Amino acid sequence: MEFKDYYKILGVERSADQKMISKAYRRLARQFHPDVNKGKGAEDRFKEINEAYQVLGKPDQRAKFDQMFEAYQRGGMDWQQTFGRGGAYQTPEGWTVTFGGDSENLDDVLGGFSDFFKQFFGQEFATARGGRSPSGRRRRGGVEELISEQPPAAAESTLDVTLEEAFRGSQKSVALQLNGTTRRLDVTIPKGVRDRQKIRLSGALDGSDLYLTIRVVPHPHFERRDDDVVVEVPVPLSEAMLGGKIQVPTLEGTVDMTIPPETQNGQLFRLRGQGMPKRDGSRGDQLVRVKVVLPTKLSAREQQLFEELRTLRKQDSRKA
Repeated sequence: MEFKDYYKILGVERSADQKMISKAYRRLARQFHPDVNKGKGAEDRFKEINEAYQVLGKPDQRAKFDQMFEAYQRGGMDWQQTFGRGGAYQTPEGWTVTFGGDSENLDDVLGGFSDFFKQFFGQEFATARGGRSPSGRRRRGGVEELISEQPPAAAESTLDVTLEEAFRGSQKSVALQLNGTTRRLDVTIPKGVRDRQKIRLSGALDGSDLYLTIRVVPHPHFERRDDDVVVEVPVPLSEAMLGGKIQVPTLEGTVDMTIPPETQNGQLFRLRGQGMPKRDGSRGDQLVRVKVVLPTKLSAREQQLFEELRTLRKQDSRKA
């Protein structure tokens, strides 16, 4: 295995202090960041710079690397035998640190890092991450830095879903830009998800958590109120006055509903269990708002009947 000289990668001497190492990292990261440098090999160089800083930027990791470097300079395979899987070393603070060994998901956790890093620094890195990928980042001086001493930083995005998708639950595909490349993720939308609710996808972005804010697109017919839905149904004047069965759309199809005589415009009726799914497996209700539709283009006979109705109503009002 090729030995990686992290000091050479950052362009600093072994005697450099931590401040100088951080300064060199920020300068090189700005120079080779994929969002800035589109040149061939810039992205690989940027990854190499990040990897070097993961080791030299932490005193305990740097101490281990210095011991490896000295063994490597002595020649032969001594450095691999001494620092291979299952080894240990003593930090300047007196802590005994084990490294190497197998990890069930180590290759997934350390995607994008060299084999050298995976073998000699990967296990502690994965453990520090709680088994997550080292892709948490912070910004300092305009430069993104990987953070190994803290959990990965979470990314956020929004995802539009229809009310029907929120009702049924669904699988959605979301495209995200990450370091200049497009990543496509399949997302499970749970039944009953609400507008502005956040879905957490643990480790979705190379180990970093992704938080998706759900945006339920307004429906042309249904209005959502928590776990209930409201729909307005046009009803002919004759049906509203005399009562009878009307057809009501729901999120699962059309159902029949009986309205009583003299139903008023804007009156609400409740269809129980026809609303949005709840966490406990039950469902909300559907509220049906009646919109009485007045007739137009009356025939001569219809005009005559309305005249008779008006006369009768006037007589009834005088008696009252």
